[in-house]
Amino acid sequence: MYANPVAYVFSCIFVLIAHIAMLLNVYFNGNYTEVRDVAVLGAAVLILDISYFIVILLFKQTSYVLDFLLILVLNMSFIFQSCFGKVGFDVKHLITCIVCLASCKAGYILCRNHKLLQDKKPYIYGGVIFVMLIVFVFTSPEDMWIRIGSFAIQPSEFAKPLFILACATSIADQQKKHKILTFSVVYENLALLALTAIVCLIQVKSHDYGSLPTFLSIFAAGFLLRICYPKAKFSKKKLIGVIALVIVFVLIGLKYAPEYVQHRLHVDIWSDKTGDGYQQSQALIAIAKGGWFGVGPGKGFLSNVFAFENDIVFATISEEWGLIYALMAIFAILVMTSVPLVNPARSYYHGTISACVCAALIVQMALNIFGSCNLIPFTGVTIPFISAGGSSLMVSGFMVGMLMAAQSPSFKEPKHKKKEADVPTWRWQE
Repeated sequence: MYANPVAYVFSCIFVLIAHIAMLLNVYFNGNYTEVRDVAVLGAAVLILDISYFIVILLFKQTSYVLDFLLILVLNMSFIFQSCFGKVGFDVKHLITCIVCLASCKAGYILCRNHKLLQDKKPYIYGGVIFVMLIVFVFTSPEDMWIRIGSFAIQPSEFAKPLFILACATSIADQQKKHKILTFSVVYENLALLALTAIVCLIQVKSHDYGSLPTFLSIFAAGFLLRICYPKAKFSKKKLIGVIALVIVFVLIGLKYAPEYVQHRLHVDIWSDKTGDGYQQSQALIAIAKGGWFGVGPGKGFLSNVFAFENDIVFATISEEWGLIYALMAIFAILVMTSVPLVNPARSYYHGTISACVCAALIVQMALNIFGSCNLIPFTGVTIPFISAGGSSLMVSGFMVGMLMAAQSPSFKEPKHKKKEADVPTWRWQE
């Protein structure tokens, strides 16, 4: 373990105090039938805290800051989700939080060695295309989920970490320029641009417009780091041309977007409070009703509105817990995404991963909050780590593991089989 033992202990104490303070708020201000409900919830939160504190010691990392921020946010989310409408015990969300933590460690292990991932570049591209084909074949504009019994999976979520790796695994090829007509181009950049086009077209075909900004933000972060790569010599004229091309495509997309998207862009939620403006108008009313300190855990009315636990979860938290708690949760996520940027990654490859992950998480969070507050058209995307949803939590956890890998990378050379010439050719004498 590389972490400072004193800092580790104080971090554990800080997380425990934060969660205990929330549980005391539930006890004194919450809507529950029996004290046992609060006790069971508290026991689950503290057991998960302590268990994760022990588990992370099994992983050798330069820093455990992201681990503590992740468990802080996840158990905040578990407490929120268990109190909406009435204090209880959200077993499903607890399970998804545990899966998120396991997925985080999987992302950390799998993304430490950039040489290994660079060798797997064709499989990464193939993985993105395979996932998007599943989206195209098995989902519909009316339902972007694949349902298996009581489980529901949103396949487009699983394309995000693969797409991030696709943006990072060709970084070292930026110096390999080729002449096409009068232009010097990098083949890998053209391949990534084609992959991005495939992703965007399938998302549009599936009417999943809410995820488009997330994928585009990942591409933008990766593209900027490509042109900033040492000795890449990307001209300013090309950069301006690419930006102009993106703006043209956005304007065309807005002009020829489907009718329901056009309606969302121009809807007046207060004149259509029972139609397309219902969720946003109710969300704004709930935020105003909650004020700074909330009406109390489990005492809000927004829990009766569709998708209160994911699409408009910021407003649901603001109503029951107050705007202060909602902003604290968002601030914790922002700190989680800023840590890898404040502490530079150990390689350019891992730095690109960090930038792409941070872009994805921040854009997704902004879309949810601004959409709920009617600052932008309502998209219905989730807030990472806070909203309910197994696919979103699992993928978000994996992406935090990618951030951890950037802070504690592995530079081991891939093992090669012994060459035939190195094998002894002598034989035993008879």
